[in-house]
Parts: sequence; C-alpha cells; structure tokens
Amino acid sequence: MTVTAPAGYAAIVTAAGRGTRAGPGDPKQWREIAGRPVLDRALAAFAGFPRVVLVVHPDDMGAAISRYAGPVTIVTGGDTRSDSVRAGLEALEGQASHVLIHDGARPLVGDDVISGVIDALQAGSAAAAPALPVSDALWRANGKRVAGAAPRDDLYRAQTPQGFRLDAILAAHRAHPEGAADDVELAQRAGHPVDITPGSEDNLKITWPADFARAERILGGRMDIRLGNGYDVHAFGPGDHIWLCGVQIPHDAGLVGHSDADVGMHALTDAIYGALAMGDIGRHFPPSDPQWKGADSRIFLEHAANLAREQGFRFGNADVTLICEAPKIGPHAGAMQDRLAAIMGLEGGRISVKATTSERLGFTGRREGIASIATVTLIKD
Repeated sequence: MTVTAPAGYAAIVTAAGRGTRAGPGDPKQWREIAGRPVLDRALAAFAGFPRVVLVVHPDDMGAAISRYAGPVTIVTGGDTRSDSVRAGLEALEGQASHVLIHDGARPLVGDDVISGVIDALQAGSAAAAPALPVSDALWRANGKRVAGAAPRDDLYRAQTPQGFRLDAILAAHRAHPEGAADDVELAQRAGHPVDITPGSEDNLKITWPADFARAERILGGRMDIRLGNGYDVHAFGPGDHIWLCGVQIPHDAGLVGHSDADVGMHALTDAIYGALAMGDIGRHFPPSDPQWKGADSRIFLEHAANLAREQGFRFGNADVTLICEAPKIGPHAGAMQDRLAAIMGLEGGRISVKATTSERLGFTGRREGIASIATVTLIKD
C-alpha cells in the first residue's frame, strides 16, 4: 500500500537527468527493473498524495504525457537538478503547504521512509530528510592510492524524499539560483534547520549499471506472489451450442448452469478469487440472485481481475485446461486465449488455453459434461 499524505501536501519527482553513468541505453529512469520502468515505481510510491508533479527532460515530454498525464502534473526540467526542482516548485506555488522532493532514480523508497518525513513536518519541523549513518571506513585518495583516513563521526548518507514547507524551499531556490547538491543544502543556506529521519538501505539511487541488478534482487525479496486454482463442472443439456472461455462453439448439446455455464471462464475466475483469498463466484454472484440468470461470464471474470488490480497485483500468467471428449477445443483455443486476454487486459502470451480428455473415464469420458481446471499467478512488487 502507499502512504496517504495529509491535505496540503504535494510531491515532486525529478526525472530530467540523462544518467550517463548508468551505462548505454535509455536514461536510467526509463529503463526497466522487474518488468516496470524505474520511474513507474518512484511515482507509485506517491500515489496517495493530493498533488504529484513530475519533472522530465524536454526530449521525454511525449513519453511522459502518454504514460502519466492525468493524475500527475508534468513539467519540463532545466539544465541542472536545482533548475528542475525549481520548475516543479513553481508549478505548485500557492497550491500546497508542504512538499516532498524525490529522485525519480530511487524506485524502491518505502512507505516507512516517506511517513518518517511527513511525521517530522507534521510535528513542526521546517525541513526533514531521510539519511543513513556512515558505517564504512572512509579514505582520502590520491589517484588510485589511499592517501589517508577520514573520520566518519556524525556523517550520514543523504536520501530522498526531502520534505519542506513549500514557500520556504521555493524562496531558498530563488535566492540561490546557482543551485546545490540537493535541496537540504539550499535550505541550510537559507537558515532553515533540517531534521534527519530514518532512511533505508533499500532506498538506493540507480547510478551505476550494477544498481539495476541490485534493485532486482531487492524486489525479488519484496514480491508478494500468489497462486490460485479453480475447478468447475457443468453438465450437458438441451441446446445447439456452448460457451467456453468466452467463445461460442456449435455443439449437439448445451451446458446447464445458472449463468451461461462457461466452465472455463468460471474456473479461471475462481482461481483469481482463490489467489486473493476472496472465496469463489458464488460468494460474489450468488446463484440465488435472479439477476445473474443467464449472465455473461465475462462479468465475473472482469470483476475478479479488477479486484486483483485494486489490491496492487499484476498477472504473471493464467493457464486453463478444458477436460472433455467433445467438442474439439484445438480449433478454438487461439480465439479463447485472445478473448480471455482482452477481458483481463493482458497480452495473449500470458494466457494458455488447452484441452485434454479423460480417456473415456468418468462423467467427462461418458460425455455427460465438461470440467475445467485453471491456475493463475498474481504478483505484487
């Protein structure tokens, strides 16, 4: 979950740099870790703020608008980090009381780090920023040789987001257009005391090529991965067609059920509910309720998929197996896969639809009905 910021709080996420130290390719904030751009993850941490301003390079404005416009205000950055922050602050002038300024290259900032800054500001601090005490020995260097040791007492590694009263930090930026290493330095020049709040080792700033792999490892330990299984059966009855995985197939019988009896879609829907620990279709759409008589099973699958997304999950994959002697599933499997992908908002390569027989054993072998088994993987980063 994300932090819900108090009224009057805003966030600025800076992403206008080119990140040349991160190696060849797109600027680091646009490159992916665990399947999502670095910038996506940085912005997601502030989704609970009333106002979020994203500052981007002019060359990235089109991509930013197509991906983030709407909940996020997008402005063009300047030649330096300070120029970019000032552009973000000016976009918020008069619209917020406090602001948290965060590096778009820090994709793994945790709720606890953000809450620590907010708590300090709420308690009356003029400014607050997370940091970690330096624990390693420090050396001065002469080229590639150690020239001497440096004391590490009272030294901290600065992180973001750094929080301020908006009017105070904007005035500090305007008074010092030459800029500084970070916003805390400008606040100090303006005479504002800055409180240190707890940082986190996971709150790394993507700087070097190896940092992408490190971020992937951290995310691997954070991921919430859920598996869900669904099983459904419907008997044959009168009719001249059946619905399977959203596709109508001509047949010499129909399937009997309160809704459209789409056994494949029902099993998949129950698999999603199971992964969420939220029961089954009957809990959400009781068969005793006449409004669901003959209902399109798409309604059930959309509901389950939307619940998963509302809880912050994305789909890893889905696998549906239909068990029957007839009709033949192979000629329709591609259309079924496409239909399920469209309903769930996924690419087709993440959904499998296949079939098997029961070697003429049991009720499916006697052609009395069709069964389906489905499995889904849900992932929360």
